[in-house]
Amino acid sequence: MKFFAINGSPRKTCSTAKLLDKSLEGIQSVLPEAEVERIDLYDIPFNGCKSCFACKRINGRHYGRCVYKDDFKPILNEITQADGVILGSPVYFGDLTGNMRCFLERFMFPFLAYSSHETVEHKRMPLACIYTMNVSREASIEMGYNDLFDKYESILEGIFTKPEHLYVHETYQFKDYSRYVSDIFDEKERKHILKTRFPKDLKSAFEIGKNIALKSQK
Repeated sequence: MKFFAINGSPRKTCSTAKLLDKSLEGIQSVLPEAEVERIDLYDIPFNGCKSCFACKRINGRHYGRCVYKDDFKPILNEITQADGVILGSPVYFGDLTGNMRCFLERFMFPFLAYSSHETVEHKRMPLACIYTMNVSREASIEMGYNDLFDKYESILEGIFTKPEHLYVHETYQFKDYSRYVSDIFDEKERKHILKTRFPKDLKSAFEIGKNIALKSQK
């Protein structure tokens, strides 16, 4: 069995990556022999959907598959055949990162059918979404983050399965806040959150991985 964690952050060792790695540990706690892999999207030169509609062409040999040839195509082909996928992205300007948006276009669009059938026949693997953000839980709700991410998850549910999700707030961004213009943040408070709350977030990510593994066996 093969599972993927998709890292939509340009950082490979910070909050989003750590949470994704912990979710993969959760998968292997249930399925020790499973193969797991983290894909760092910012390492791969790729674009979003090119709107060529080859994946929609009647009797086309690429129907239901992304035809665009780039470094990402063979990776995408593997991901769409996975037994489970966990998506992780920080929030930039109130949304997912640009690379995660590009990934979702390539990941979802080929399976959407412009017909009453709604989707093309394909593997419906279990999914999870992990969102990391600088703002508090209260601010994220006020700014509509939850509503926005619910829309993404609704599309994913229609194509694959209903995703589990984890929101991680008030992340620790810098190793030394004094080196950056960041006076709206209280470094002492952020360190406290990192020490007391983030371990709980990691545990939640681990549990998400376990759930993905269990769902893949049903």
